[in-house]
Order: sequence, then C-alpha cells, then structure tokens
Amino acid sequence: MRDIRVATVQFQHAAGDKVYNFGRIRHFATEAARARVELIAFPEMCLTGYWHVRKLSRAAFEALAEPVPDGPSTRDLLNLSGEHGMTIGAGLLERAPDGGVYNAYVVAMPDGTWAVHRKLHVFEHPNISAGNRYTAFDTPHGCRVGVLICYDNNIVENARATALLGAEILLAPHQTGGCNSVSPRGMKPIDPAAWARRHEDPTACEAELRGPKGRAWLMRWLPSRAHDNGMFLLLSNGIGPDDDEIRTGNAMVLDPHGDIIAESPSQLAFSATAGRRGCARSRSRCSRRRRGDR
Repeated sequence: MRDIRVATVQFQHAAGDKVYNFGRIRHFATEAARARVELIAFPEMCLTGYWHVRKLSRAAFEALAEPVPDGPSTRDLLNLSGEHGMTIGAGLLERAPDGGVYNAYVVAMPDGTWAVHRKLHVFEHPNISAGNRYTAFDTPHGCRVGVLICYDNNIVENARATALLGAEILLAPHQTGGCNSVSPRGMKPIDPAAWARRHEDPTACEAELRGPKGRAWLMRWLPSRAHDNGMFLLLSNGIGPDDDEIRTGNAMVLDPHGDIIAESPSQLAFSATAGRRGCARSRSRCSRRRRGDR
C-alpha cells in the first residue's frame, strides 16, 4: 500500500432532498480536490436523508430508493469521481433487482468502476432489507478498501471479516450520536437547547457533542476496530438535527494503531495521509495474531 491522501466529511443532510445533498457532496469533493485528496468518505444515507425514513409509508420509502449503478445518484457520483480523479463514497437507499430496498453505500472510482455495500444490521424502516455479505475491493490508488455502515462497525466480527478479505482502509459511514439508546451506558439525546445556542455558547454545545452522548461513546470501542485489525479507519457522520435526533459529527481518521491522526471540529472536509509506514508494522502484528503465532 502506497501513501494516499484521504478525507472524511460530516455534514447535515436535508431529508429526502437528493439535489441539495448531492450539491453538498460536490462542494466538499471540490474542496478536497484542492488538497489533492484521492479518497473521500461521506456519511450513511447522506443522499436520501436518514432518520426521517422510518416515518415514511412503504410507497414513499420505495420511491426514495434507486438502482445501483444505473440510478441518477450513482451516475452523479461516478461523474464527480472522474472529474476530480477521486474515489468517492456516499450513502443512499438502493432498490435492488430482487425488489428489496437496502441501506447502501456506493463507492465510485475515477476509472469508472464502483462498489456497493449493503448494511448488514438494519432498523431504519419496517420494509428495509438487510445485506448478507461483506465488502472489500481494490481501488485505482493501490489500496484495498472495505465498508461497514454505522452499526455494522459495532460488531467485532464484522471488522475482522472485512480485514480478512484484505481491507487496508475501512470506510465507516455513520449517522450516530444523540441516539436514545436503551442501554444505561449507551448514547442519549443531545440537549436541543445546547444545539440551538451553539453560536452563543459553543462550549456547552461542544460538551454535548464530544461527551458520552457522542465522541466519548465512540472512543469506547471505535479505535479497537482499527487497532485489532491493522486497518486505517475513516469515520464520517452527520452533524446537527436529523428528524427528532441531533447527530454529533466528530468525523475522524484513525491509523492501524487506533490513534486519531485527523479529526474535524466543523462541517468542513479535512484530510490525512494513510499509507505504508503506519500500516506495515500494524499489519505484521495483526497477521501474527490471526494465525495464532506468539
């Protein structure tokens, strides 16, 4: 694996407004291109919108979905990818030939190829279908990439299975933070008043977003997915109101030792270098563990 410039993004999507949401993707991709980024990750279902879909009728839910790769969103991503010579990942609802609707993540590559991951552990709508396979693929940038969507990453075995398929970089698109978890130690809703006053009292808002309702919860487990499997990890996320929840952002890049090498304090895209120097030692360590060597 050679060095590659990567970026990850947090932004607030508009529910059901694909035109607006793709406009934000274009904006951030153009900004990233100025920083010579080759691989950029956008959040889960950021093209279609996320948490509002659970309230949609079956007809409206299915109407929001589109085929991959022949639908307009995938075509737009492929055109944007070719324009900037950049691999671009973004989430949407996929309408599959089998009639199922999937929470999917499309990765468009500048050579015209594409990959798609269907979320394995789904709950976004009564009529949503679950994916049934892991995803890892080669890119034109000399690295192998895997994808796990949001809660897929919470399951230890999913990250290990993706690493065993050869993934060197794991894209981890999310819509998380501020969830009303049933676990007494899980996430809880963000205080709407703190978000509404984020400009007047940024310290209070940051405490909400970076505390146990958001970043601190991620830090309990997310670094281990990178560390234990010798992968770079790109976390992208929503930020701000998403129907009746408030997403917490905290998009970041972790190296194969589980250390954060870049983190975004705002909605702007940011970048870091992922490459052989960080990966080689960790891959060797991780490979020995997988074989059971001492």
